[in-house]
Amino acid sequence: MLKVILLRHGETAYNAAGNRYCGRTDIGLTEKGITQATKVFEALKGVPVDAVYASPLQRALTTAAIASGNRAVTADDRLIEADFGLWEGKTKEAFNAEDPTLWAAWMKDPEGTRAGGTGETGGAIVKRVNDFFEELHRRHNGQLVMVVAHNGINRLYLASKLGMPLSNYRRFDMENSAVSYFELDDENVLTLKKLNAHSI
Repeated sequence: MLKVILLRHGETAYNAAGNRYCGRTDIGLTEKGITQATKVFEALKGVPVDAVYASPLQRALTTAAIASGNRAVTADDRLIEADFGLWEGKTKEAFNAEDPTLWAAWMKDPEGTRAGGTGETGGAIVKRVNDFFEELHRRHNGQLVMVVAHNGINRLYLASKLGMPLSNYRRFDMENSAVSYFELDDENVLTLKKLNAHSI
């Protein structure tokens, strides 16, 4: 059994500016984002985390360092946020005004549609994130691991593992730096224990 504390990174300027799609754009945390990550650290004091992993983007790496109490953080490219193509840096309202058919196609079939027309498909995202967690399970079976990544990939992965169509991934929300917790059994079946909690 692998136990996972899953976080979305803390707030960025893009999150604060009408939730602009950040994707692969590498920006840091706001002061609020730093405070959010610090609150996670306070909430998890005394929880025996065995290892910490994060997306290579600085917003995730910084959140992981703060939330874990400056433990060593292993960056893994498979945890990077989705490539949102032509949507990068824009709000949903802005890119919908430019081409509403792209969003409609993504919402209908994210598994096979390229985000923003030129980005990643949901299916490709799920494959790389699932590969990461299967390897993590082999490496840390019986342990508790903290993983800090991103809103898009976290929700797509969870939707897939919970047996939901990927088109339903937006039906649950993942707040900045809130604690989610799940377990993967020896058949890699996921049980979601907490979502947007304050502690495990």
